[in-house]
Amino acid sequence: MEISHTIINLIIFVLAIYVGYHVVWTVTPALHTPLMAVTNAVSAIIIVGAMLAAGLTEGPIGQIAGTVAVALAAVNVFGGFLVTQRMLEMFKKKEPKAKAADKKEHA
Repeated sequence: MEISHTIINLIIFVLAIYVGYHVVWTVTPALHTPLMAVTNAVSAIIIVGAMLAAGLTEGPIGQIAGTVAVALAAVNVFGGFLVTQRMLEMFKKKEPKAKAADKKEHA
């Protein structure tokens, strides 16, 4: 008896969700920004794997699951970059309020 490639891909997909969930929820808040940078890179690799899964799978269920995986990973990459950018902006030095008000008046 041979196991369908679609079932194997689905099992890998579900296990990846399970492991990812538990890894992210055990991270302390101080390490969240570096973790976001790493997960953006991992999500880019996941997009490549999901494209292979969608393109090489023969059945329609596997192709649909691969396409959904590509879409979810793409959302994760773009959202991760936005969140990382906002977090890094929090650490930038801000101008004193007096200087900022002077610049607005002279503009």
